[in-house]
Amino acid sequence: MLTGLLEFSLRQRVLVLIFAAGLAAGGLYAFKTIPIDAFPDVTNILVQVVTKAEGLSPAEMERFVTFPIELQLRGAPGLTDIRSFSKVGVSIITVIFRDDIDIYLARQVVLERVLEVQDLLPPGATSQLVPNYTGLGEVYQFYLEGPHDHEPGHQPTVEELTEQRTLMDWVIRPLLKGLPDVVDLNSMGGYVKQYQVIVDPGLLRKYDLALHDVFDAVAKNNANAGGNILEKDEEKYIVRGIGLIRTLEDIRTIILREVRGTPVYVRDVADVRFGHAVRHGATVLDGSREVVTGIVLMLRGGNAREVVQAVKEKINEIHDKGMLPGGLRIVPFYD
Repeated sequence: MLTGLLEFSLRQRVLVLIFAAGLAAGGLYAFKTIPIDAFPDVTNILVQVVTKAEGLSPAEMERFVTFPIELQLRGAPGLTDIRSFSKVGVSIITVIFRDDIDIYLARQVVLERVLEVQDLLPPGATSQLVPNYTGLGEVYQFYLEGPHDHEPGHQPTVEELTEQRTLMDWVIRPLLKGLPDVVDLNSMGGYVKQYQVIVDPGLLRKYDLALHDVFDAVAKNNANAGGNILEKDEEKYIVRGIGLIRTLEDIRTIILREVRGTPVYVRDVADVRFGHAVRHGATVLDGSREVVTGIVLMLRGGNAREVVQAVKEKINEIHDKGMLPGGLRIVPFYD
């Protein structure tokens, strides 16, 4: 048999060369397109449901949120196990399916059943599915570096960390999330900016107001009102009321009530200022200073090499076009 194969190869040299060239081209194509990861991804087919309900204790979350959702998920096609974890204001449910179940079918089934049980949850409770990625999907990690961060003894201020976190959430995240196979970008560190209305209980009693009066007034005065169309000659004008809050002064001048012809404003009962949300941790660089970090999450089954390359090219574009103010730069520490 081997002798016959050799004789055939010698007689059909052109055919053998064509076959070898095709094999080499196929190998080159596979080298460029085959997904490459540091470790093989052996994650189960699973879907995570996160439900937030502010103010509920772990026991209440388990009773009023976790248990109803788990009960609704029972009997789903291909379901093998359900795991849950309840803590203050948050319920995390992990739904595991058989390996032969398509991940998108599993997510659709879970989403349908979660939507069916929403009416049974406490008021204000919101459920969402965790993005479709695995534990090995954190393919690129970076932090923001300012022009003065290398100076000895420099420590970023709260305002600087707040500004960096705002840029991470509202500038960098949308740019990187639009890349192929990038499912999301997680931000950590810094301070999440808030418009805060610090109410004085004594002033509320003075003006015979309750806390919900302030809540309702701020909510109702933070919206645009759509009108109709005003026709004049051959032109039409769109009529609408502009009421979205843009500045702190807009909040301060919201009217809460009227007392004998004198309006009572928000500024009369509360201090309006910029602040930040209560945080439960921080990210520290080399144990010396706080930084704001971002983690790029790759879609399950994506090509890590192509995703990382696309992220690097987008970051270079961000630097070249000067999209980040104040000399900020994106510095990777895991790619």
